Amino acid sequence: MYAVVYQWAQGGLFPLNGWQLVLVALALTHVTIVAVTVFLHRCQAHRSLDLHPAVSHFFRLWLWLTTGMVTREWAAVHRKHHARCETAEDPHSPQTRGLAEVLLRGAELYGVETRNRETIEKFGHGCPDDWIERRLYSAHPVLGVVLMAVIDLVLFGPVGISIWAVQMMWIPVHAAGVINGIGHYWGYRNFDCADASRNIVPWGIWIGGEELHNNHHSFPTSAKLSAKWYEFDLGWFYIRLLAVLRLARVKKVMPKPRLVAPKAYPDGESLAALLTYRHDIMSAFAAQLTRACREEARRLRDGRREESRLVASARRWVASDASRWNESQRARLIEVCAASERLRTLLEMRGELSALWVRSTASREQLLAQLQAWCHRAESSGVRALADLSLRVRCYAA
Repeated sequence: MYAVVYQWAQGGLFPLNGWQLVLVALALTHVTIVAVTVFLHRCQAHRSLDLHPAVSHFFRLWLWLTTGMVTREWAAVHRKHHARCETAEDPHSPQTRGLAEVLLRGAELYGVETRNRETIEKFGHGCPDDWIERRLYSAHPVLGVVLMAVIDLVLFGPVGISIWAVQMMWIPVHAAGVINGIGHYWGYRNFDCADASRNIVPWGIWIGGEELHNNHHSFPTSAKLSAKWYEFDLGWFYIRLLAVLRLARVKKVMPKPRLVAPKAYPDGESLAALLTYRHDIMSAFAAQLTRACREEARRLRDGRREESRLVASARRWVASDASRWNESQRARLIEVCAASERLRTLLEMRGELSALWVRSTASREQLLAQLQAWCHRAESSGVRALADLSLRVRCYAA
């Protein structure tokens, strides 16, 4: 008996050196990250892909062991985050709660929301509800993490408890803290969606692609989170690998604009394509507004320095979605438009174009007539940027 205990104390069933233990810990936590991004996030919460039952069950078992999270609860809290994003009802928005609060207490905020039965009932539909889910995974979430601690201790000896601690902290720190916090506070944006989501870095490796958070919020039902040629989504790599092995079926990915020779005027296909590619045209609009602010500020520099500074400062916010302007910015907008006719025209035309996909009561024929009228006004406005944007609309193909 003493010999068995002594051998276990030397490193468990698999004695490893320091670097080997670090690599094992990283490998185990990486599996957890893949389970969260592929299974919980893309498959369960957003239904962007289907997984083979064996793969799906493996991820459920692994998450039960390494996080104790219940699939239905996680999906419900995340769906509510999208439905109530950046409002007081958002379970974990740094815009309303503060960055420090979400970074340091992200896991606690998630736990509070899981105890809100209204959230679970309203947003938790369609998740696994079989016998093992009801009798084991959901009924005894703590049992899984305790079992994982025992497994780590048996396999790696006393140091196994350190590996277990790393496993337990990995998701609360990276998903609940970094993604929900920094992902809505700092980084770059490919798409000007209504919330404050940002891509933290263009290479989604450490957290399985979740770093590309602005891309995800712009196209939440896309199984692929990378949008630009230089971005990399490791979760998408695993999904494609599973698809090749016929263990996954991708249902939807973000649309990439298809451009053809410009039509004489927009038709029904142009309208359908515009509604599909609205994020693309709004991103192009944002770039034109930013450029116009710089050029107008330079133009006003001689003799109208106060207006030049006003327009230059507007560059930091005027290109963003109007729903995200604060009261101070809305007040300054009147002065900005008074200082620059070009900016006023661009902003008015952007508002008119974006209204096309929020007018739910308009018929298709009415929407098409409005789009054709918009393109005509854009091309006769005398503003080169608007003419270019109208040309892009006429080049869209379904």
